[in-house]
Amino acid sequence: MLYYLFEYLDKTMDVPGTGVFQYITFRSALALILSLMISTIYGKKIINFLRNQQVGETVRELGLAGQTQKAGTPTMGGLIIIISTLIPVLLLTKLNNIYIILLIVTTLWMGTIGFIDDYIKIFKKDKQGLKGIFKVIGQVGLGLIVGSVLYFHPGVTVRERSTTPITFNQTQNEISQAPTESKSTVTTIPFMKNNELDYAKILEWTGDGYENWAWLVFIPIVIFIITAVSNGANLTDGIDGLAAGTSAISVLALGIFTFISGNIILSSYLNVMYIPNSGEMTVFISAFVGALVGFLWYNSYPASVFMGDTGSLTIGGIIAVLAISVRKEMLLPVLCAIFFAENLSVILQVSYFKYTKKRFGEGKRIFLMSPLHHHYQKKGYHESKIVTRFWIVAILLAIVSIVTLKLR
Repeated sequence: MLYYLFEYLDKTMDVPGTGVFQYITFRSALALILSLMISTIYGKKIINFLRNQQVGETVRELGLAGQTQKAGTPTMGGLIIIISTLIPVLLLTKLNNIYIILLIVTTLWMGTIGFIDDYIKIFKKDKQGLKGIFKVIGQVGLGLIVGSVLYFHPGVTVRERSTTPITFNQTQNEISQAPTESKSTVTTIPFMKNNELDYAKILEWTGDGYENWAWLVFIPIVIFIITAVSNGANLTDGIDGLAAGTSAISVLALGIFTFISGNIILSSYLNVMYIPNSGEMTVFISAFVGALVGFLWYNSYPASVFMGDTGSLTIGGIIAVLAISVRKEMLLPVLCAIFFAENLSVILQVSYFKYTKKRFGEGKRIFLMSPLHHHYQKKGYHESKIVTRFWIVAILLAIVSIVTLKLR
């Protein structure tokens, strides 16, 4: 909203200084500061409200150190993240940008699913919360919306590669060669020299006109990614500061990719796919990072509030949509390897237990407990040490991901 106000003041009334709002970098910095202030200053008030409403965590007895002390800690703290993200986004972004619209829808959609889940756990006294099938339906529904919009919306395009390099004429302040924009299902393969993959090519065997049916491949892939990443973030949210900290690191790395992909000069220089209008997502990312860091103020050990599914499902959904929008979804197994490790640990644990029980009559386990962070708790590591080491791993993964800009 402020963006449109200052745009009007700049173009109509020529008010000095208002033109600075045209710069993504300025609005991103402002969004980061604003979201950080909202989450830290008003976060305490939200926590007190949740405590007054007796929105406390119900802790299951799992035999973990320090577990009983967490009982009664306010949950649904994901509301702090959502509110602190959306306010700067509504004030500082171009609200007619299709990517911003998708991210706002994702935030509200996944936040609602998580809120319903937390509400059932707390007020209905059902520890299972929202049944898994309904969570999956919600995730699939979001995947259908995101996949359909990214495939069919005319505003979602990419720049076709050109053999003629694009240069910037500083004298005339213009680009020497205008990019050719087109609808495409092309994505980026990390660590590869010729690093573009067109999902439509998967249907090439069907004959001529296969491009018209590319959505049959693209949309299911989007659904799978959103479901996997949101569930991974949900499983990672098990100890104080783990999900918020690792997510902030991953999102910050995605912000670098987004800024480069949305800038025609930088994308050309680094030989990265140029995605028109995607740079606006940098403002959203800055607000999101500020909200996550501000939330950590209260969520770091010992936590004053838990994010609950309201926060974890929202975080996973946003990360997935960001990666898909900027055509970096194939980088997620590296960038969000912690999420996938948590997911994989649960899958392996359950599968191996069922297999050994069926074959030997007694179930055996690979890990002392899953998800993975609980395994280290069972080994005697303090949760703050586990979280710090997971953060370090997340930083290394983010660096490796950023290095893929040049390492091919």
